[in-house]
Amino acid sequence: MNKRFLIWVLFLTFSLCNAQNRNVKLVGGSCEGCEAIFEYQDKVLSSIDTLPLFNDNTPKLKLSGIVFEKDGITPAKNVIIYIYQTNRRGIYQTKGNEKGWARRHGFIRGWVKTNAKGEYTFFTFRPGAYPNRRAPEHIHVTIKEPSKNAYYIDDFMFEDDPLLSNSIRDELNNRGGSGIVLPKKNGQVHDVSRNLILGLNIPNYN
Repeated sequence: MNKRFLIWVLFLTFSLCNAQNRNVKLVGGSCEGCEAIFEYQDKVLSSIDTLPLFNDNTPKLKLSGIVFEKDGITPAKNVIIYIYQTNRRGIYQTKGNEKGWARRHGFIRGWVKTNAKGEYTFFTFRPGAYPNRRAPEHIHVTIKEPSKNAYYIDDFMFEDDPLLSNSIRDELNNRGGSGIVLPKKNGQVHDVSRNLILGLNIPNYN
């Protein structure tokens, strides 16, 4: 291939890509760390995932629910959900060889992709509050729809957490719906049910 022609093709491709990116309307506003949703590498995602250290910690949690389209009725399939959390001491635990966002999020994290019924399930354990006790126990959540950029929704927080004050509740935006949940003991695992609605209270969402 003629070198000059190849350079022209590359320039044209680069220009078209930039033009397309400028026309993409991002939803959800800024989202530091949302790139971590793509760090599952070669893992084949299913609708169920078990986070590291699940077997070693209590209380054990089963987080599950259905993801709905914005109408709140239609199940949303092929939606990637990424969560990460602290250990029981309130630390984002690392092993020392982490790359990317795992250096900040730690290795207690997981990914699922909703099935045809919009269902998702994570098996994990209840995180600890930060050592300074300035924030309630929480599990971070990021969403990636097939046709949208990644965006965060409200964290999982726990109704029975004494650190979940009225002032903190008032500041929540209910992105994707309320994240405040009440675990219900079911044998050795506490069930946590939370349905998600795509686009609910998400800025610039169409």
